[in-house]
Amino acid sequence: MVIYLPSQHGNGAEETPLLDELTPREIVRELDKYVIGQADAKKAVAVALRNRMRRQRLDPDMAEDVMPKNILMIGSTGVGKTEIARRLAKLANSPFLKVEASKFTEVGYVGRDVESMIRDLVEIAIDMIRDEKMEEVEERAERNAEERLIDLLLPPQTEPSDVDSKAREKLRDKLHAGKLDEQTVEIDVKDRMPAFEFMASPGPGNGPDDMDMSNFKDMLPALFGPRTRKRKMPVAEALDYLIQEEEQKLVDMDLVTRTAIERVEKSGIIFLDEIDKIAGREGGQGPDVSREGVQRDILPIVEGTTVNTRYGFVRTDHILFIAAGAFHVSKPADLIPELQGRFPIRVELKSLTQEDFIRILREPKNALIKQCMALLETEGIKLTFTDDAIKEIALFAAQVNEVMENIGARRLHTIMEKVLEEISFEGPDLKKKNVKIDAKYVQQQLSSIVKDQDLSKYIL
Repeated sequence: MVIYLPSQHGNGAEETPLLDELTPREIVRELDKYVIGQADAKKAVAVALRNRMRRQRLDPDMAEDVMPKNILMIGSTGVGKTEIARRLAKLANSPFLKVEASKFTEVGYVGRDVESMIRDLVEIAIDMIRDEKMEEVEERAERNAEERLIDLLLPPQTEPSDVDSKAREKLRDKLHAGKLDEQTVEIDVKDRMPAFEFMASPGPGNGPDDMDMSNFKDMLPALFGPRTRKRKMPVAEALDYLIQEEEQKLVDMDLVTRTAIERVEKSGIIFLDEIDKIAGREGGQGPDVSREGVQRDILPIVEGTTVNTRYGFVRTDHILFIAAGAFHVSKPADLIPELQGRFPIRVELKSLTQEDFIRILREPKNALIKQCMALLETEGIKLTFTDDAIKEIALFAAQVNEVMENIGARRLHTIMEKVLEEISFEGPDLKKKNVKIDAKYVQQQLSSIVKDQDLSKYIL
């Protein structure tokens, strides 16, 4: 059974095994670190990811005809659909985009067109590759920036001498020791171009991407030349600025663009959420009238087409699409047959139980209880949860999900916030820094809210 906790987006590096070495079973094991249960769904995505690796080892002619096996996940909110897809993308180091199908409109209506998802995915890939390249040149950029800064700090001399090299080394030592951080230095900084707003009349084929105005804005600095001005700043700030400038010089953006498009085409993953909201055939009125139209617009993207972006043409043939929906009102059979056929793998995710909530609170690497303890520990508060407290929190989550709308593991977040509200508020002023949360404390914080059914709709 079960599920999902949002991941932490910290800067701490994690050791991830090489993807080529991971079997489907090992991929599932990696997903198990963050997602509790939902074995069928994890098995399906693991096989899809492994097939991608297998395809890359095929003869190019054969590989061209091997299409990705897109996946349709069926399950209510908060059971882990998004988290499984996102963790899979992170494991594969793939550009990943989550988009809600209900946000799209049929061509001819005002709203987002379906091709924008590919453009957004390319932007994500560009950022991903740029960061990777920046990391590669980081040491070299730091060295170059350091030399430029030392040049600015040195007194002007007519001829180089041994004194120069000794003076440079003295300055370098002081710089490394932080003794020059508060000293002021004058450097040339680039002026930002003024913001221009380009307006286009709404309508199909007449959006900003089609006009390519973003390319035009990119050309402005080249047309008028970069403007610079002198600015005084502390040495520490100047060093950071110069490092960024050197990184930009060392990174080949043409290579970044080519690599990003290639990665999108070969390993991009798009998570189409709320696909059940566009299920259904024509015959309705108002907002529902274009549901089948949206499906027909999505179809060529999923089947494989070429999309024009500001960085060039992108083929969608081998992008992996993972669609998801609760399908409470509609059912997968309500999708148009052509679109159904493009999602051959279907998995149903199970609802969460009290036992699942207990495991979610304790087991994942980013478990909610671990997050809360770490946050309060920053202020010296040692927070501990007894076993009966964890069971009580899980019980409350299960009960409220039964009485109110079932929002799965997301219910744990609202409940934990309420349980820890007083401690979080009083935290900095607490004299006793060791705080134990037991079942009695949980009941005190939550019982009055759960008894008041109307109030619990808004708070929990």
